[in-house]
Amino acid sequence: MPHMTAFARNQWYVAAYSHEVGRELLGRTILGETLVLYRTEEDGTPVVLHDRCVHRRYPLSQAPTRLDGDRIVCGYHGFTYDTTGTCVYVPGQKRVPRTARVASYPVVEQDSLIWVWIGDPALADPQTIPRARHLDTPGWVTVCGMEPIDCDYGLLVDNLLDLSHETYLHGGYIGTPEVAETPITTEVDEGAGIVRVSRHMDDAECPPFYAKSTGIEGRITRWQDIEYHAPCLYLLHARIAPVGVLPEADGSDPNAFHTEITYAITPSGDGKVYDFWAVSRDWATDDAEVTEFLRGNNHTVVMQDVTALNLLQETLGTERTGYQELSINIDTGGLAARRILARLVEQGEKPVEQIR
Repeated sequence: MPHMTAFARNQWYVAAYSHEVGRELLGRTILGETLVLYRTEEDGTPVVLHDRCVHRRYPLSQAPTRLDGDRIVCGYHGFTYDTTGTCVYVPGQKRVPRTARVASYPVVEQDSLIWVWIGDPALADPQTIPRARHLDTPGWVTVCGMEPIDCDYGLLVDNLLDLSHETYLHGGYIGTPEVAETPITTEVDEGAGIVRVSRHMDDAECPPFYAKSTGIEGRITRWQDIEYHAPCLYLLHARIAPVGVLPEADGSDPNAFHTEITYAITPSGDGKVYDFWAVSRDWATDDAEVTEFLRGNNHTVVMQDVTALNLLQETLGTERTGYQELSINIDTGGLAARRILARLVEQGEKPVEQIR
């Protein structure tokens, strides 16, 4: 795989968790575009503007830039912008230059996530944003975080669509021998841009991640059903239960433990990606000890991925031209995702004039 994947611009990407965006200015970079995020004073609507003052390019997300009501006052010379990115004040003169404006981006807050559209604003349809309802549904408790990785976002997609690496990279946390030994089934909906990869283990060792949090002793049935909505949202529907505990005839399984693992894979720039991760559960929801255990344990697992992917990016950067990558059956989902991402990039290649 080339170590640089081009970006699909006309798509929705997660820029932040809802809890990260408030009256403090927050800077993020998506597809190489620098953004500043904040909420309006009265109703808390999220606002996303280009993070560079038109005057001398000072970052609007950095102190001493501040909010005055809902307007951003640049901390360098005081250029002031409203929520649409229009400049409403410049120092030392009454007339504001017509070109004094910064880009404003379509933004949608949904399922505790802030989604931003980087491409042509006329094409931004909120109905096309995939759902992750468990992130703010009553009865579910979520721990979450975000780690920047110095790797191409395609490498993170590869990593998440092939969970057999859990056995080796995450042994002692979420990996057991059965994950790598169990064959997968893959379904691809090219039109909708969705890849599904399933691995159902009937009789598996219970990894410490679950044994310590659920109290299950002995062997388990373990289901991993992945749903990847290109380019940004990855859902892993995980189910574990003691061996022999099967779902009811109607498909319900009250004796199982359900965990929803969510990743938002947001390219920051060339060779840089934001790895938003969340673990949601519908069991032991009042147990603060379980919450903290899952937070710490999953953070460790994510950091193992971060270390591996940083190293992989470095390695790919030194490969001789023309090296041949070897793929096998476990890579079916990842290869399908690459095809879909390549198509989305191609569809969004038309140049977009944006106000700077």
